[in-house]
Formats: sequence, structure tokens, C-alpha cells
Amino acid sequence: MRIDQEFDEKYMRMALKEARKAAERGEVPVGAILVKGDKVLSRDHNRCIGLNDPTAHAEMLALRKAGKILKNYRLNNTVMYVTTEPCPMCAAAMIHSRISRLVFGTVEPKFGAVESKFSLLQDKSVNHKVEVRRGILEKECVEVLKEFFRERRTNSKTVRSIKS
Repeated sequence: MRIDQEFDEKYMRMALKEARKAAERGEVPVGAILVKGDKVLSRDHNRCIGLNDPTAHAEMLALRKAGKILKNYRLNNTVMYVTTEPCPMCAAAMIHSRISRLVFGTVEPKFGAVESKFSLLQDKSVNHKVEVRRGILEKECVEVLKEFFRERRTNSKTVRSIKS
């Protein structure tokens, strides 16, 4: 499995494009890319609101698509690139799908399940360990999130002042 800075940045840029698609649709801007070798198997972004599905996180959607493509629920020798640290649901799905490696951009202090709140991917009680690399294009990943929430706060203040 190829591991180098240039390779990781290439795929994280793709994940950032997905995150921006989510933001354009009013979804929390998280994007995910699943790669096997040098081939992108799947890509997606958060679509919980659009699909009316609380499990429609970028990572979950990318895992589902890849499983269908490979015709297997085991996604051995794959790498997940995601702009933000996965939540417990997504981290557990990565364990169950047997991805080999996770590369994420920025931490998620409230719900992060890789290192912020929990360490599910390296927990001694789980039967599969996922190699983790964090901080790839971190500044850009943080900025996408900050801009999204800054706009939401501004828009909610505008709506409140109009109603007043």
C-alpha cells in the first residue's frame, strides 16, 4: 500500500471537493474518498438532510458504494480519506469493513472516534486495527468547516432580525 505525502494530499483534495458539495447543499461539509491502490473506488459527502437518513455520513456512503463495486463487504487494502475525524458510527463501519488505513484532515472534538473523544480504531478489544494518519491539508479542512458554520450563524441572525 502506497503511503506518501503527495499521494495523501491528492486524495484529500478530492475529499475537500466532496465536502464543498455538501456545504453547497446545506449539509455539514465532510467529504470522503475510498481508494484501493491508485484507483478511487468511491466518493461521497454528507447527505443526511437530503436523504433524510441519519446514517448518510460521507464515510458510510463511500463504504456502501465500494462494497457494491467490489461485491464484498470486506474492503481489504483500501484507504479512506475524510476531511474530518470520523464519528463512532463511521469508525465502527471502517473496522467492520476492514479498511487498512484512514487519513483524515482535522479532529472533531465533540464526536471524534479516532482520537478526540474515543480511540475506536486502535482499541485493544476490537478485532481489526486501522492505521491512522491525521492532519493532511488540515488548514483547508478546518477552513471549510469554519466557513460553513460562520455562514449558518450569519444566516440565523438575519432570519431572527427579520422575524423581530
